[in-house]
Amino acid sequence: MFLRPVLVGACAAVLSYAASAPSQTTFTKDVLPIMQKRCQTCHRPGEVAPMSFLTYSEVRPWAKAIREAVLTRKMPPWFADPHYGKFENDRSLAKDEIDTVVSWVDGGAREGDSKDAPKPVAWVDGWSIGKPDQVFEMPHDFDVPAAGTIEYQYIVIPSGFTKDTWVQAAEARPGNRKLVHHIIAFVRPPGSKWLSEAKPGVPFVPPAKKDDEKKKKNNDEEQDDSAATPELLIGFAPGLVPMTLPSTQAKLVKAGSDFVFQMHYTATGNAGTDRSRIGVIYAKEAPKERVFTSNATNSKFVIPPGDPAFKVVSSITLQQSARLVDLMPHMHYRGKDFEYRAVYPTGETQVLLSVPKYDFNWQLFYYLSEPITLPKGTRIDCTAHFDNSPNNRYNPDPKAEVRWGDQTWEEMMIGWFDVAVDANSDPVDVFREKKESTKAGL
Repeated sequence: MFLRPVLVGACAAVLSYAASAPSQTTFTKDVLPIMQKRCQTCHRPGEVAPMSFLTYSEVRPWAKAIREAVLTRKMPPWFADPHYGKFENDRSLAKDEIDTVVSWVDGGAREGDSKDAPKPVAWVDGWSIGKPDQVFEMPHDFDVPAAGTIEYQYIVIPSGFTKDTWVQAAEARPGNRKLVHHIIAFVRPPGSKWLSEAKPGVPFVPPAKKDDEKKKKNNDEEQDDSAATPELLIGFAPGLVPMTLPSTQAKLVKAGSDFVFQMHYTATGNAGTDRSRIGVIYAKEAPKERVFTSNATNSKFVIPPGDPAFKVVSSITLQQSARLVDLMPHMHYRGKDFEYRAVYPTGETQVLLSVPKYDFNWQLFYYLSEPITLPKGTRIDCTAHFDNSPNNRYNPDPKAEVRWGDQTWEEMMIGWFDVAVDANSDPVDVFREKKESTKAGL
């Protein structure tokens, strides 16, 4: 009869100790695997993040900030609405991962036993794709002034390819991250008239104004000759991951092609230099599918001053069937949200990607877990909204009327996406409308 109170008291004491006992979650056993999987791509020396998260001593000072970032889902950056589409590069943390990080911080952010630590990731210094088969670099430093507007610079770099070459992975690396806003590396095939005035290796700024008829004529010539149409190979911007395609897919660089770097520099108050580069890994064997980058763009918009949700739409129709591989919305500081929608020939529609809170500071590609087959006649519709109001903290000037332009205080509306077609097909035919002959009987 006296044992019952004693047992009750003992149980209460055990429960009280358990409630106050420190978390058993440790960095080496529980948190480091999450860091390797979700964070270290950016959080390591030489990458876009301002601090490294490779070791306990590097992570520990940031423990409370990391807790806040994962609870608010500010980090890792991922903006796709989970209700639409599944993406293989989804970097958002699962609930159990968030709980683990929070438990670790709340429990005192203990290091744990080094024996529990996973093997360090073998990062290749300076490259996320691994050691490139070949690197193409600007031949000279580019001097960036301390102030002023810097027009886009185009640098032609001959590939030297004597045969058609398949590229399975590619990565663009800025020489000076503080000054490079973005890099777009185009492939200019032999015979292209694009930037014909530019000399190899010499920064070139295209004339600001050209005769409209001449421009239209050149555009028509390029549309009629798919072999002369430049193609996007890879780009760099904050948050943009390198291109890494499966063994069955690759991008084609034809013999005699040039790489053209489109360089967007931003003056920061301190002058400096840059020498950017791209690295490529070649396909080990001919792929089954050729991947090609296209877009649905609208450059004919005028955003009124103060408008908090100005709508802009764009669309493109497939003239042949193709498989959708990935999507990347692009706007500038006033970008608010972006949606891709497929309108099929049957009339059915499907939301491919919804980004309800667009963030210009993180330019993300969204790689589909499974490519989507788009039949001939499918239309890809893009809908974007822009916040030109004072409530947008990134807004350069809410009193300004905003139009299309290269600089970040201007705007863009581009729905980039990649499609895959048979390796022997010309992907330009997927989007080029065939002109009907006016000859009698044809």
